[in-house]
Amino acid sequence: MMAGCTTTARPTHTTKPVIPAEYIAMYGAIEGEPFPIGPADLSRVEPRFWRREVGYPTHEPTGTIVVDTQARYLYLVGENGRAMRYGIGVGKAGLEFEGNAVVQYKRQWPRWTPTQDMIAREPERYGPLASGMEPGVMNPLGPRALYLFKDGQDTLYRIHGTTEDWTIGKAVSSGCIRLLNQDIVDLYRRVPNGTRVVVLQGPHVPSAAPQA
Repeated sequence: MMAGCTTTARPTHTTKPVIPAEYIAMYGAIEGEPFPIGPADLSRVEPRFWRREVGYPTHEPTGTIVVDTQARYLYLVGENGRAMRYGIGVGKAGLEFEGNAVVQYKRQWPRWTPTQDMIAREPERYGPLASGMEPGVMNPLGPRALYLFKDGQDTLYRIHGTTEDWTIGKAVSSGCIRLLNQDIVDLYRRVPNGTRVVVLQGPHVPSAAPQA
């Protein structure tokens, strides 16, 4: 059963940043999809959470996904101490996943089904959705999802998209890791099935890579 990754908080309003043209293009509408992917509203996302390549020295091998939940970043480890960094929204306290996992499989425009725990906590909200929700713009998983397994078992946690741009950088979901839709589409293209995922809780400082 798919994990539910819905929002339980409300947006806050901040001063709108000046958005460079390169980011307007990066986060523009995506064409050629079975359902619309509109442009991200970057005015509701802190600039530090916009996608960019950064220095990231680490012992983790190239191709590893590292999720730093406290900093609200997801890193895709690259070569030569570099990584692609994405801003994320994370799970509320007590609902987060921690540890190592693998991307067992990926899905474009996935179905979504609330977990039994979600239905038990909020039966009126999630009970009517117990049989699942079809793909589309209203689906909480968005246009892409990566399914995390540990020791061969489904963790029920996903890395997925969201149209709720204001939730990036916040702890609002039912435990999953959410990215802007443009970012999950970008990440989806870069990682294969079997990709290692490390989800960190608490303060974290990247460790220096070993010298050759």
